[in-house]
Amino acid sequence: MEARTFVLVHGAWHGGWCWRRVADRLERLGHRVFTPTLTGLGERAHLMSAAVDLDTHIADVVNLVRYEGLPNIVLVGHSYGGFVISGVAEQEEAAIASFVLLDAFVPEDGDSMATIGTPATRDAIAAAVQRGDTTLPPRPAEFFNVNAADRAWVDRLCGPHPLGTFLQPVKLTGARERIRGRAYIRASAYPNAVFDAGAAKLKARAGWRAYDVPCGHDVMVDMPDRLVEILLEVA
Repeated sequence: MEARTFVLVHGAWHGGWCWRRVADRLERLGHRVFTPTLTGLGERAHLMSAAVDLDTHIADVVNLVRYEGLPNIVLVGHSYGGFVISGVAEQEEAAIASFVLLDAFVPEDGDSMATIGTPATRDAIAAAVQRGDTTLPPRPAEFFNVNAADRAWVDRLCGPHPLGTFLQPVKLTGARERIRGRAYIRASAYPNAVFDAGAAKLKARAGWRAYDVPCGHDVMVDMPDRLVEILLEVA
């Protein structure tokens, strides 16, 4: 297979670090891999601010694509990253060859995490707003059914997430539906009715591939080999 360029976007509370196993495997096969950390998270935690919103995170990835001059990318978004990459597609549709939602939210125009998140997430967001908080603390890795051996590592590196990114509605015109390669990957060992509904919605639409992996929510941590296989197939 010819070399591809992958842009892997993490979900809430995580950072680019969570993709290390997948990135290493793809790079050993000769592919280019970018794992941007969104503003306020991971090694960019020092940039946390009440001003960070969904547009900030979309711009993080859009600017990576533009300044690195990346063509024909395989764009992957995990969990909350589904909002981010859907927004990226609106601005960089021509640069995206394949679009992959990894156990992710499937927002439509005007949706936000505060409106389509799980009931527990919506309640946590509402409570944070009421308290006047600007961040939402991470949930433990065990909640996401991360394998036992990696839970301490994931818990150590996950950090507070900027609340503004959960409150701002995403603006979509359907760009992601026009991308040639489209796939949804569901982690079946992580019960989540919102992801089940999103996967079913896309499976019913023409042009979407559907995959199931028998692990917890952090697929890139639990099953990196299988995830690489799927990403290469979609690419």
